Order: sequence, then C-alpha cells, then structure tokens
Amino acid sequence: MDLSEELAIANWRKASKSGSNGGDCLEVAPLSGGRVGLRDTEAPEKAPFVVSAGVWDAFIDGAKKGEFDF
Repeated sequence: MDLSEELAIANWRKASKSGSNGGDCLEVAPLSGGRVGLRDTEAPEKAPFVVSAGVWDAFIDGAKKGEFDF
C-alpha cells in the first residue's frame, strides 16, 4: 500500500480536550513504520504532514515536559 492509500484509510483522531469548537484542531493518525500523519481539521482535503517515529516521540516528550507552554 502506498502512502496516499494509507492516509486515505487512516484512523484520524483529535485530542479529547479539543472540545466541539468546530475546528481549530489538529488530527493525528498512526501510520506504518511508526510514522504519524498530522492534518488540520478545518482542511482535511489538504495533504497532511507525515513525520517519522523519532520526530513524533521528540514532540510528545517536549509537550509532556512543558517545552511548548506559553
């Protein structure tokens, strides 16, 4: 299966804390090889970003440590 097919059938989800504000969220989907797809809920027809497992793990680690808090 190529990446475009995988993205089309991916299990997209958004954070439970995003609420029902009608958008303004990112959705993520696990992909093969540990990769993760990211897309804007307001524009799901646009090509998503795809990051490696290492990039995703570093982002999650930073978020848990508060590196992105304002």
